[in-house]
Amino acid sequence: MQDGASPHFSCFVTDVLNDRFPDAWIESGGPIPWPPRNPDLSPLNFSLWGYIKNIVYAEKIRNIQHLQDRITSATETGTRDMI
Repeated sequence: MQDGASPHFSCFVTDVLNDRFPDAWIESGGPIPWPPRNPDLSPLNFSLWGYIKNIVYAEKIRNIQHLQDRITSATETGTRDMI
């Protein structure tokens, strides 16, 4: 990826990713599109942060303290297997 080329996946690789990480793997043609020219993102930026955001924003945020409380409680629900 350092030369700007997109990642190459075989059908076998995509099948394994679909089995192991359904709807949670990143690739230009995958369930989570890879942002173009953004090599700084890791899977945690997507899978873990997506999980946290779904919990945090499940209700309307009232103020910054409420946001901080929601983030703290959401991170406490995560498991080691998620990471």
